Order: sequence, then structure tokens, then C-alpha cells
Amino acid sequence: MARTERDDLGREVRLPDEVRRVVSLVPSLTEAVAAVDRDLLVAATEWCTHPVDLGVERVRGTKNPDTRRIAELGPDLVVVNKEENREIDVRRLEEAGVPVWVTVVEDVPGALSSLDRLITVALGRPTPEWLAEAHRRLDGPVPEPERSALVCVWRDPWMVVGSRTFATDLLARIGVANVYADHADRYPKQELDQLRAADLIVLPDEPYVFTAADGPECFEADRVRLVSGRLLTWYGPSLATAAETLREQLGLGSDGPA
Repeated sequence: MARTERDDLGREVRLPDEVRRVVSLVPSLTEAVAAVDRDLLVAATEWCTHPVDLGVERVRGTKNPDTRRIAELGPDLVVVNKEENREIDVRRLEEAGVPVWVTVVEDVPGALSSLDRLITVALGRPTPEWLAEAHRRLDGPVPEPERSALVCVWRDPWMVVGSRTFATDLLARIGVANVYADHADRYPKQELDQLRAADLIVLPDEPYVFTAADGPECFEADRVRLVSGRLLTWYGPSLATAAETLREQLGLGSDGPA
């Protein structure tokens, strides 16, 4: 038996009645699928680092997946993301007869909705407890900001988190306003001496690996906060505890609006 569902772009995706073999080309979604049913995954990218003991075949990266090998694996579904993966790879997979589910995530409600549809509609599994908990903690009104922040994601050139991003919305939901939230670009480049004033300088450990020895020396020490990039930018099981842990890492305490 087969069925037709629509992904986040409204595209028709032809699926078997029961999805049993999944290839994920998105680290966040690899972790999410594994948390639902690890046996579903037959392959993932080299960047899919969670769960740490995931023993599946690796099919290169998010921007250069081995589409030929993926097709040879005969998956029931390949999971991608509009921002993280390339349209040309989606086309190549579909031309090879492989169903592809495209997710779209630009904010927290969008991430929760996308995960709901991927898990319950595409995979046909019940809503997991971690996703229900994420809804309870994050899917509500945005509080008034307590602090302002800029979030660096790269250096040389310096790049910061801008508008229409998951990280900006997540920060807002824990009481932190991104000073670049109104920028036209999602990840604008900035000269170091032109970075906007903010209460906090947030330095995550991905995609650029900021550390205590790489990044903080460029700013006033009392404003710098090193945080987990996974908690700030991944949409998956980490969402159940992201708000509380990020507030602690940012020095805001764990009893705030989230």
C-alpha cells in the first residue's frame, strides 16, 4: 500500500503505508528520528553527531550528499531541510525515484510544527514525550526581553545571527532580544568594530567552534557567554530542556519566562 502526503513546502510525497527505511541529511532531524525509532535510520551525514553512538552508513555532508549511494540504499524516505540542503540534490534523488520530505524551519513554532508533521504524518509514529514537553515549554507567547544579545556564528569574516532564524526566536522565548533580529539578512557579515552594542556576546560552539581561547578575547570579558550550539540551533530532543539550560549558560538563571 502507498499514500501521498504533503511536506512543509506543500509538495506531494509518495510514501509506503509504513515507512521503515530513512536517510536523514539534517543533523537535528537525524537525532529526532533516532529518538523516535533508531532502527528507522539506514544512513546519515558525517555532520550527524547525535546520538553519539549512531552506527549507520555515512553519505558525505549536508551540501554534498552521495545521492547515488542514497538511491542504492533504497530508502522509503529521505529527510532534508530547505536551508541546510540543496535543491539540486532533492531533484537528483527524486529523479532516481527516492521520496524526499523537505522541512522548513525559521522559528520555534515552525520547528515544533515541522517535527510534529514529520513524526506523525510522514513516519506514522505517535508524538514523543520530548516533543510534547517542548510544546509545553516553548510554544506560547514571547515574553518581554530581559537582556539583549548578539550571536556570532563565524569569525574572519565575522557573521552573526540575523532575522527569520530559529536561534533568534528561541532566544526571544527565553527573554533575550537579538540586536540583529531586524536585519535584512539571516546571517549578516559584520566588521568586528561595527558589531552592534548588546548586553551579551553569545559565542556558540558551532558552526564555528568558539572556545575560551578563541573568540572571547575580542570582547569585554564580562559580556561573553559560551553556549552549546546544539541547544541554540538544533530542533529535536534538545528542545525539551533547551530553554532552561540556555538561560543558565547565559547567566540568566533557570526561573525566567521560559
